[in-house]
Amino acid sequence: MTRCLACVLIPAMAIAPAWGQPVGAPSLGPASAADLTPALERRLGEAIMVDGRHDPDFISDPDISQYLNAMGRRLAANAPGGAPDIEVFGVRDPVLNAFAMPGGFIGVNTGLIVGTAAESELAGVLAHEISHVTQRHIARGLTQQTKSAHILLATLAAAVAAAFIPGAGNLAAGAAAFGQAAAMEQQLGFSRDAEQEADRMGFEILRKAEYDPNGMAQMFAQLSKAANLNEGAGGGIYVSTHPLGIQRMSDMQNRIRQLAPATYRESDEYWFVRAKSRVIQATDPKALRQAVEQMQEETRTTDASAIATVRRSAAWYGISFAALARKDIKEANRALQQAGAGAPPSPYLDVQRIDIALAGQDYAKALSDSQAGIKRWPGRRAFVIREAQALQLAGKDKEAIAFLQEQTKRWMGSEPVLFQMLAKSQERMGEAVVARQTMANYYSLMGMFPAALTQLTQARTMTQDFYVQSQLDVEIRSIKARIAEDRRLLERFKS
Repeated sequence: MTRCLACVLIPAMAIAPAWGQPVGAPSLGPASAADLTPALERRLGEAIMVDGRHDPDFISDPDISQYLNAMGRRLAANAPGGAPDIEVFGVRDPVLNAFAMPGGFIGVNTGLIVGTAAESELAGVLAHEISHVTQRHIARGLTQQTKSAHILLATLAAAVAAAFIPGAGNLAAGAAAFGQAAAMEQQLGFSRDAEQEADRMGFEILRKAEYDPNGMAQMFAQLSKAANLNEGAGGGIYVSTHPLGIQRMSDMQNRIRQLAPATYRESDEYWFVRAKSRVIQATDPKALRQAVEQMQEETRTTDASAIATVRRSAAWYGISFAALARKDIKEANRALQQAGAGAPPSPYLDVQRIDIALAGQDYAKALSDSQAGIKRWPGRRAFVIREAQALQLAGKDKEAIAFLQEQTKRWMGSEPVLFQMLAKSQERMGEAVVARQTMANYYSLMGMFPAALTQLTQARTMTQDFYVQSQLDVEIRSIKARIAEDRRLLERFKS
């Protein structure tokens, strides 16, 4: 992802009409929808994300994804007038950075998560990005810029349109799209007024969502300091696209001083996501050792407060997670026991227990613990995935099919991997046609419509059943229509 997504760094492109201004925010005027409609922005973002989701640095971990998106939805729900669909995803990259792409897709580097000292700091950066999205700052930049900006948009649209040609490879188109997006970002820096507007709106979003507003000022001060020191540890990239002047920092601090004293409670989950992100971004043995040493230091605190207990538990969890990454099951178990000693229950500890059982090929325990986890934490997708994995690894594909069919209906499009897992078991059970239909659903949810069409076309040739063929014909026509619609939408900008 460092090679593509992290280099995009588009400062929040948008997908919805401009919403109401917070009190005191500068008015930037309406964004023209004639050239860059919300529908086009969304399709551009979806097309770029097709390849982005398959990049090795894209984080598909259901725990991190669920946490970031829950935070994003909580913040967006408090934007003035509401907010468009926001999808937040993690990126394995130690640089302190967050960025947005067309259509409300917001990336958060592991470096930013690890670099925060409180949940409100992470939420503050995300609130700022969401404010750029709701105010359509990138759309204004494109429609108000010179002809060169329109050429960039046309080139980006043409590259993405190529991805919707059945049988064409998506990789080249996706790479071209990322390159053009990066070039677009270089030309469209946010104005001082746009940054001030995002500051003030983000501050209000953060406050209304009941996060500590101090987190925004603290994190931006840290990013600015990192940029000034030029240590290469992050901050410089974010600040280069979101310049933090003294006036903006003073404005934020003045707003904080005007607030009445309040008590804010941060989620325990933040500390576990932070520990997990620290391990995930350690891509070599040396970095992993350093991550473990940092977490070991956090376990040595003698503070008996509730938050210190959770932080200590999360640090032991991170150590266990790192040990399992090294395939050291004994150490992973030992650290997990330390994590649970005197600490409140956590779904992260329960998932880790299942992963240790899976690594030790104790599929019966993994299955039992997964089922218990679903009952104890009904809203956590990680336990659903683990139960399906335990069934498949135990060779119980018939049971896996029944379970996954139920779960795909429950979660619909929020966890596409369930369709992929279902297709795997269906193929093993000799249900070749149905397996390809299921994979077509998976590819459609991922935005890979040509791949979905290929699966359906293959399924059509594998059956002589008239009714099944008729059903497949309907699905094929629907996918073809979607591909044609996307191409027409994007090709309007090629000239």
